[in-house]
Amino acid sequence: MAKDGPNWDGLLKWSIANSDGTRPTRNLSEEDKRWFMEAMQSQTVDVIKRMKEITMVMQTPEQVLEAQGVTAADIEDMLDELQEHVESIDMANDLHSIGGLVPLLGYLKNSHANIRAKAAEVVSTIVQNNPQSQQLVMEANGLEPLLSNFASDPDVTVRTKALGAISSLIRHNKPGIAAFRLANGYAALRDALGADSVRFQRKALNLIQYLLHENHSDCNVVNELGLPRVMLHLASSEDAEVREAALRGLLELARDKTGGSNGGLGEEDEKLKQILEERIKGISLMSPEDLGAAREERQLVDSLWSTCYKEPSSLREKGLLSLPGEDDPPPDVASKHFEPPLRGWAANHTGDSKPSVKKHEAPLLLGPSPPN
Repeated sequence: MAKDGPNWDGLLKWSIANSDGTRPTRNLSEEDKRWFMEAMQSQTVDVIKRMKEITMVMQTPEQVLEAQGVTAADIEDMLDELQEHVESIDMANDLHSIGGLVPLLGYLKNSHANIRAKAAEVVSTIVQNNPQSQQLVMEANGLEPLLSNFASDPDVTVRTKALGAISSLIRHNKPGIAAFRLANGYAALRDALGADSVRFQRKALNLIQYLLHENHSDCNVVNELGLPRVMLHLASSEDAEVREAALRGLLELARDKTGGSNGGLGEEDEKLKQILEERIKGISLMSPEDLGAAREERQLVDSLWSTCYKEPSSLREKGLLSLPGEDDPPPDVASKHFEPPLRGWAANHTGDSKPSVKKHEAPLLLGPSPPN
């Protein structure tokens, strides 16, 4: 296969020889130009054409593909390639117009778990920060199979990938959020919090926090389903990212003013206080290195304490909320290398009225040299 492609070794050597600065630039000969263009064009891919070919494969019945020797691994590789193409928003939106979106959503119901998971990954890429594709997926009923996989697929990886796609699909998408609520999405999130996979837990907690932040009226639903109790448990997780995600969600609940004097946590207040005291104790025993890594957790614990109990946490008294140098701006290590040349040259000469025997170097300019 390598013999059919361009001579990349030759291309590399040619590029180095013509750009290493050891010889003056020269005009390329017609033969050089022709060889270079042929080498580059041989690697140019017509993305739309490839997406149409992939669409044809996705539209082909599974049994026909199997009869032709196409394996599940081949389909996964094909979806990998498709995901690369649809990272471009224009290509993502074009997938629907060439007929590829609906068969892609069909792969969410494929008999192979790896294909279901990969299809959800591609959908997530398509809809992320892309309102047009979000609408197209919603119109194609794409949320339904994603919700089904998220809630009940036997494979936890499929469930996790489906949740990731749902999160991308409904963010900044009010119809998507409304459909998620109507489909009992919060109950599925509660079940996800009880899974053994910390990655699955993190994704579920992050989506809960986002939904509560967008609409505090959802705090009532969350409380009715008993999610605060589960989130309190996860606030003591051994996984730092799970702890932080749980604390972010609890902070959203605490800020809800409809749930009583202590926000939307209600009867879980005493348990919360115990958890926060345990986290403060744990933070107090951390090494300096671990304290630095736990910056967000320290801030979340203090914010929760202040929100619920109207006073600063003991982290402030212990000097553990803001460590020395933590709020200082990062050191400026680049400006002296990337200082505007004229400004740097002028600064070095300002006020230097005495002649110097030392020879000054010419200023580094991006344009024509200054007049002598």
